[in-house]
Amino acid sequence: SYHMNKFLLDILVCPKSGHDLVYFDKTNELICKQSMLAYPIKNDIPILLVDEARELTPNEIDEI
Repeated sequence: SYHMNKFLLDILVCPKSGHDLVYFDKTNELICKQSMLAYPIKNDIPILLVDEARELTPNEIDEI
């Protein structure tokens, strides 16, 4: 499984909200709870584009 580099996680922010991202290993995505978006990670590269992000449901937010 892919482990997000801690240094990278500390500097990456959601392009929409500017808030910190949380790595969610169940879906291999970076999550922003403020904007309720999940950014995909493809080939170990986070795709931090709002257009590529998936909107999270309230149930998913509760799991994170």
